[in-house]
Amino acid sequence: MLKTTRRMILGAALASLSFAGSAQADTTLNALFMAQAAYSEDDVRAMTEAFTSENPGIKVNLEFVPYEGLHDKTVLAQGSGGGYDVVLFDVIWPAEFATNGILVDVTDRITEEMKNGVLPGAWTTVQYNGRAFGMPWILDTKYLFYNTEVLEKAGIANPPKTWSELVEQATIIKDKGLVEYPIAWSWAQAEAAICDYTTLLSAYHGTFLDADGKPAFQTGGGLEALQYMVDSLDSGLTNPNSKEFLEEDVRSVFQNGEAAFALNWTYMYNLANDPNESKVAGKVGVVAAPGIQGKSDVSAVNGSMGLGIPSSSKNVDDAWKYIVYMTSQATQNKYAKLSLPIWASSYSDPAITEGQEQLIAAAEKGLAAMYPRPTTPRYQELSAALQQAIQEALLGSASPQDALTSAAENSGL
Repeated sequence: MLKTTRRMILGAALASLSFAGSAQADTTLNALFMAQAAYSEDDVRAMTEAFTSENPGIKVNLEFVPYEGLHDKTVLAQGSGGGYDVVLFDVIWPAEFATNGILVDVTDRITEEMKNGVLPGAWTTVQYNGRAFGMPWILDTKYLFYNTEVLEKAGIANPPKTWSELVEQATIIKDKGLVEYPIAWSWAQAEAAICDYTTLLSAYHGTFLDADGKPAFQTGGGLEALQYMVDSLDSGLTNPNSKEFLEEDVRSVFQNGEAAFALNWTYMYNLANDPNESKVAGKVGVVAAPGIQGKSDVSAVNGSMGLGIPSSSKNVDDAWKYIVYMTSQATQNKYAKLSLPIWASSYSDPAITEGQEQLIAAAEKGLAAMYPRPTTPRYQELSAALQQAIQEALLGSASPQDALTSAAENSGL
């Protein structure tokens, strides 16, 4: 009896040790995502649950922050020596993150299937100096959305193909009393304004930096882009609250029928067409952002984002496994209604294109014309200076020329 009891105790102890060892072997990943645009929080949670179901030894803690906090959260966590195993990063950050050793170089982990299957333009999202610091995840640019019913009432047969045509059509709509402020933009003093500005700059064939890496946006197309923004506001065609709007504000105004035109990311198309979300469902048109007659057919900004691994992570292999799953063609195809896939063959899949043929047609033009914001380790300083310049010009406290000249002097370049 005593021997049996001892065996039972010993067996229970060994089982306990075995369980503890198993628990310690499990990995917990901390992942940082964005709380707005593209994939919704619910979608990211669903993707993650599917991943952990297939990988029961890995747990993923998700944290969502507004875009405006994403960069600093990543950098500050790195400085504290811990924090995240996977982070979402903007196309404008690889230069800074690579230079400062914030992200793991994953070039050698990229397979031939990935290299050949992902759209070539998507790789620019995660690369710097020929090295890859993550996988592209959100492939995006800004499109011109329009209210088909408003255009029809105004007697306008087709959406504008040039930015001057947008002014002409918006003037007709305003003069007919159909919409008080026909155009909505994301012009708050944030990166959102830089994205709208870049879209216009690309149309005017402007340049951010010259061959020596010095500011050049204060002349030529860069100056013309900001002048267009100011003129659109001063004319009463642009909603004056655009100076405080971020992308979600633009979506709200457009979905409420308070704008005939809006510049926004891919995700707005299906949400604005959702009758549970929108008053204009079924009346939403979308085209590539317009061009400038004699200069460009369309305009676009590279607004893509990638998933990377902070160099402080202790779980690089499992973090990479999670990233591969989240960026896989199967996962992206399943959630293609809010963010178009990075995989080339997805665009010939009826399951992806059905119901959003107009968006796919706009994407074929827009994604091919994506214009990059400057690739520089000092992008944050440059962006902050430009954001201030745009606000000053929109508020009328400085002319576009003076505002951009000041931004060039304060850009840190």
